[in-house]
Amino acid sequence: MSRLAKLVYMAGVLSFIVSCSFTVFYGYMVLAHKPAEVKDGGIKYKYHFVLVPEEMDNEYWRLVEKGAQAAAKKYGVLLEYVGPKQANIDVHLKTIEMAAVSKVDGIMTQGLDDQFTPLINRVIEQGIPVVTVDTDTENSKRFSYIGTDNYYSGYLAGKALIADTKGHANVAIITGSFYKNHQQERVKGFKDAVKSEKGIHIIDIQESEISRVRAAEKAYQILQNHPNVNAFFGTSALDGVGIAQVVEQYKKPGQIYIISFDTLPETLEYIRKGTIQATVVQEPYEMGYGAVKLMIDLINGKKVPSIVHTDTRILRAKDLPLTRGDKAGGGK
Repeated sequence: MSRLAKLVYMAGVLSFIVSCSFTVFYGYMVLAHKPAEVKDGGIKYKYHFVLVPEEMDNEYWRLVEKGAQAAAKKYGVLLEYVGPKQANIDVHLKTIEMAAVSKVDGIMTQGLDDQFTPLINRVIEQGIPVVTVDTDTENSKRFSYIGTDNYYSGYLAGKALIADTKGHANVAIITGSFYKNHQQERVKGFKDAVKSEKGIHIIDIQESEISRVRAAEKAYQILQNHPNVNAFFGTSALDGVGIAQVVEQYKKPGQIYIISFDTLPETLEYIRKGTIQATVVQEPYEMGYGAVKLMIDLINGKKVPSIVHTDTRILRAKDLPLTRGDKAGGGK
């Protein structure tokens, strides 16, 4: 066997081992479940659900989980929160597959793009109900979606920018992803809100991959390439924070208008300081709580709405401090 052939063979073996490792690891996380109607630490559960987030180590998704766990405790549900630690479509899909293999009673997850549709359909054909949370796959057979109306939230952001800039702004958009449904909808809603305003011009659109560092890099590049930009819209929470960091470093306060998403602690601090002028507030806690209730109703044969939109609104400095309920704002 030639040296090249040996290298190709070894690379193939390594790839197989890595693939198997992911499968076994995530499979174990989900397969180590306890079926319904069993006792765990003296607690008897009626159902076993799995919540699969885009990324586990994310403040926004921790709030979704917190709401889901509160509902789970109230209604006797064993709830597992498993998925990629950081955004990874392949791991996300694999986790859903393994949850289905383990015959859980219900799966709650995002429907980030078209890759999710055939998998969700297969899971439902196996008799396991699926509820999408935060991001929908409208073309799938999912039973219900609960979360923000992402088009409307982008539209709200556009109308807020018009009001705050008196209809005159050169805007750059930094979006978490060009390909994920909820990010696309936010951009579309924003564009539709401002398209009839002659004084509003969208100068550039860049992708951050939902990374604070990448958002800051893109904001810096935009300001270098388009010095006439005087407003930004960040379609995810980390976009807004990254933009604000750059604006504070290179521009005087008030020179650049920023509208962001969600209520991360950093976002609220930037609003207090006047670096960020407004942010779109979502309700992740309510999404998680409501998803569990929808799933229980489905299992019990009740009719559930196809779409449940949670509240969305604009928050500015005058709206601070937040109430206790508002602090479930998170960041996504």
